[in-house]
Amino acid sequence: MKVLVTGGAGFIGSHTVDLLLEKGYKVKVLDLLQKRVHPYGKPRYLSSDIEFIQGDVADKEAMSKALEGVEGVFHLAAYQDYMTDFSNFIRANTLSTALIFEIIVEKKLNVEKIVLASSQSTYGEGKYTCKIHGIQYPDSRSLEQLEKSDWEMHCTEAGCTNYLEPVLIDEAVTNPFTAYGISKEALERLSNKLGKRYSIPTVSMRYSIVQGPRNSFFNAYSGVCRIFTLRLINNKPPVIYEDGKQLRDYVHVLDVAAANILAFENPKCNHSALNVGGTAGTNLLDYTKVLIKVAGKNIEPLIPRYFRYGDTRHTVSSSEKLKSLGWKNKYTLEDIFRDYLKWVHEQPDVKDRYEEVEEIMKKQSVLRQVKSLIKETRK
Repeated sequence: MKVLVTGGAGFIGSHTVDLLLEKGYKVKVLDLLQKRVHPYGKPRYLSSDIEFIQGDVADKEAMSKALEGVEGVFHLAAYQDYMTDFSNFIRANTLSTALIFEIIVEKKLNVEKIVLASSQSTYGEGKYTCKIHGIQYPDSRSLEQLEKSDWEMHCTEAGCTNYLEPVLIDEAVTNPFTAYGISKEALERLSNKLGKRYSIPTVSMRYSIVQGPRNSFFNAYSGVCRIFTLRLINNKPPVIYEDGKQLRDYVHVLDVAAANILAFENPKCNHSALNVGGTAGTNLLDYTKVLIKVAGKNIEPLIPRYFRYGDTRHTVSSSEKLKSLGWKNKYTLEDIFRDYLKWVHEQPDVKDRYEEVEEIMKKQSVLRQVKSLIKETRK
């Protein structure tokens, strides 16, 4: 079978391409090679066994050429960052998805299935519980709350003073509040409805925080592992936002690539959304300790009382639905760090770019400083 992988030169895309080739698929790749992610052009790790097209997924001519002769699509190209060019999220993530279906229907193409890159960000703040009022799906924290260093989520019921406790996020409820998350939720809705209408099975993969080799050095969004690793390699302390107690789950990119292939090959995944998460929730302080240990450094992190406006407090996904279909995590957090550090040390350009990214986020009013401290009265 011949398949198309959009964004196939990128982080998740290239590992998915490698696994597809290993399994005997013929692979075509459409990738813009955006300079913000690929400043040196086509990466060396990209296999010569693919058919490569450089082009924009939101350009009809490029996408039409890419879809010719393929029977399956992995739509993994995405625009993601903390910047405020909101229209780019919709164009690259949502419009491109509609364009794929438009071309398939218009040209009567024989595409049998589409796997799409979605995101944990479709959940917004995710799922919590109050010991009195039960399960809640709260909206994002207000700027006023964050400026007082009041980090935790409050019960949404009037008069209740309880803090909420995070709960593992299943696939049932989405509640995005960023342009990126909204673009991904819209991508899911489009592909699910159009896929059913035109008898093209689709699967939306809601990735947690994906990490590992080939994670770009060059964009602000590309991950805490990349940011902290470059700081440590350059003998600088990692910088932790908020208080470092926020929970996240981290998944190895090779586990994600395996999940993509399973979703494509297993008909039980058709017309569904699936979490692709890590082994457990880890707070940022513990995450940093493990990374420092694996990196062999003796450097304490900085906690300068900054916060990134728009960040969630606790988001940890449950991957039980995907595991019931045969997937499992093969790699631990330590494996992620070891594999990433090995790859980083093989690269020619590993200078720390934190300060320049920090300055951009400050100018965009994304990164902000606490104005006052509160005494926590947790109940």
